[in-house]
Amino acid sequence: MLKDLHTVLPAADLQRAREFYHAALDLDPVEEHAGLLMYRYGENTGFEIYETPNAGTARNTQMSWMTDDLDADMARLRARGVVFEDYDIPGMKTVNGVATTDETRAAWFRDTEGNFLCITQML
Repeated sequence: MLKDLHTVLPAADLQRAREFYHAALDLDPVEEHAGLLMYRYGENTGFEIYETPNAGTARNTQMSWMTDDLDADMARLRARGVVFEDYDIPGMKTVNGVATTDETRAAWFRDTEGNFLCITQML
């Protein structure tokens, strides 16, 4: 039976990715292997970053965090140099980087490797 879930993200430059996740998100790997960084949240949540020349080719959300205070998290990340994406496409338009529906508020940004990351707050 399927149990725990974690994301695997590509990176063209593993050291550059490590520096971004440390400086912008206060995250450091808990394990390192040749070409691979492993990050953990609590006991059963985490993600990996692996080195590959294919990094930055996906155009979809690759990882998302839930938050109780989107505005505070965005302010903290912006202070650390994170730039949030703006979208104006059918069905979604951001205002100051935030897309709002009846149930959620969400904001997307990219890491140094071109991965699309999201922060979502349930309303």
